[in-house]
Amino acid sequence: MIRTLAKSIREYKRSSILSPVFVSLEVVMECLMPLVIMQFIEVIQREESSISMGTIGYYGGILIGMALLSLAFGMLSGRFAARASAGFAKNLRKDMYYAIQDYSFSNIDKFSTSSLVTRLTTDVTNVQMAFMMIIRVAIRCPLMLIFSLAMAFTVNVTISFVFVALIPVLAGVLVFVILKTHPIFDRVFKKYDNMNRSVRENIKGIRVVKAFVREEHEEQKFGRASEDVCRDFTLGERIMAVNHPAMQFCIWLSFLLIFLLGALLTRNNLSDPVQEADITVLIMYASQILSAIMQLSMVLVMIIIARTSGERIVAVLSEKSNILSPDNAVKEVRDGDIVFDNVNFKYSPTAERFALSGVNLHIRSGETIGILGGTGASKSTLVNLIPRLYDATEGAVYVGGVNVKDYDIESLRNKVAMVLQKNVLFSGTIKENLRWGKKDATDEEIERVCRLACADDFIQAFPDKYDTYIEQGGTNVSGGQKQRLCIARALLKDPKVLILDDSTSAVDTKTDALIRRSFRDEIPSVTKIIIAQRVSSVQDADRIIVMDGGRIDAIGTHEELLAGNEIYKEVYYSQNRASETDVPAKKEEGGEDNE
Repeated sequence: MIRTLAKSIREYKRSSILSPVFVSLEVVMECLMPLVIMQFIEVIQREESSISMGTIGYYGGILIGMALLSLAFGMLSGRFAARASAGFAKNLRKDMYYAIQDYSFSNIDKFSTSSLVTRLTTDVTNVQMAFMMIIRVAIRCPLMLIFSLAMAFTVNVTISFVFVALIPVLAGVLVFVILKTHPIFDRVFKKYDNMNRSVRENIKGIRVVKAFVREEHEEQKFGRASEDVCRDFTLGERIMAVNHPAMQFCIWLSFLLIFLLGALLTRNNLSDPVQEADITVLIMYASQILSAIMQLSMVLVMIIIARTSGERIVAVLSEKSNILSPDNAVKEVRDGDIVFDNVNFKYSPTAERFALSGVNLHIRSGETIGILGGTGASKSTLVNLIPRLYDATEGAVYVGGVNVKDYDIESLRNKVAMVLQKNVLFSGTIKENLRWGKKDATDEEIERVCRLACADDFIQAFPDKYDTYIEQGGTNVSGGQKQRLCIARALLKDPKVLILDDSTSAVDTKTDALIRRSFRDEIPSVTKIIIAQRVSSVQDADRIIVMDGGRIDAIGTHEELLAGNEIYKEVYYSQNRASETDVPAKKEEGGEDNE
């Protein structure tokens, strides 16, 4: 984990090294100051009333100089620590974000959206804070502990054993806190994901929530998730709260033992009593030693929290895409010819059944293919294999006569344009959204594809036309307008294969027909695959594929399927509300459900 996280330090290595260097110099100054104070006290005791202002000024000047040096070193250490930790967090977020961009769909399926957001925000912040404390406080505290202990032994060996006796007690408390709290924080961040999921679902679906007057239900759901997080955090904080009083107890106990041992040593050796200067300096070192241990305990607690966050971050960074471009990859897609050769597919190696089974299919370049089937028939799964969003578990998929696994992924996906079921528009102007298809597209090219997608008319009706700003998620356009913009964006890629995955469901039948006619007239060489729920959307296709339960049930034209395929006939008649005499007997059993 540490090796993986350390790769994100990169250009901030210098700051990460300078911070401990300057904090070490700060510690040296702080540990030397009590010795100077001790010498000053001894001079005062020795010379008493005859001490000169020059002597006072000498020692005062040394102490002020050391204090200023300590301040300067501390400020420099803090500055470099802040730069290193903030830069480390920036690189960490960037590395995670870039890693996610390279994920295949199956990789993305392993992490929920809310979990990835939590890892990019809360978890990175925890690791950032821990890193800053490690390169500063975690360096300062051990050095302060070692130097102060060494200095204390030079003052009085016997009394200094007080510190040696107390350190194991404090270490025991720290070990107890670490062992008890780590499982709690490991659990609490998973609950954080659930809470963020609740927030995300509510905000994304706020219109549905209000339409169904379910605000109270959502408030209760969020309240339960929030209370769950609060309960675990409270338990963890309660255990960690043991740390502070234990430290305070040891500090006061050390003071008491120093005075007690000092008195005993003086009584038993009146010829060489323990000096007041020695007691004063030992108390100062006691404060430094026990304060260092207390700060170290805080660092360890932060590291406990950050360890869980670090593991979650590393899980994202270590996840490697299982879909990669091969060496010497093919970068040119010849045409839109598509072949499925005995393809079987399942989403997980541990899945009990295949989502697709025994698919053998040849789609000729330039054909218009319709795909029809009930919910769960694996229509989307079938077309997802063409641009290699998933890889076939068994068998092979060919595009342009080449196995899709032999293509450069970017080249393949640039020539296989796909409009997914969930149409997504990003915040920005219409032009900026459309140029996702081709970043250097001219205004003329943009207007042409919008006319093909029947989007130009409604865009021209906007006051700002193609410069109209689209809100996040496309909330300021209708569902049908959003679908047509997404189709135009796909067309701008100048693809060899165009896949519309139920992408005209929100479009009226007249506009749907106009879109299909423009495809037929304007892009005849492009292979067009249209997944639809409406028979009218696919009935003029060259061929129609009927799918059922992950298998191809039938392939044919509208007339052929209407004459010989029961599934197609049932869907067709239910949608066209044929008279009961025209409807097969089978419809009476399930026609209402289909409708």
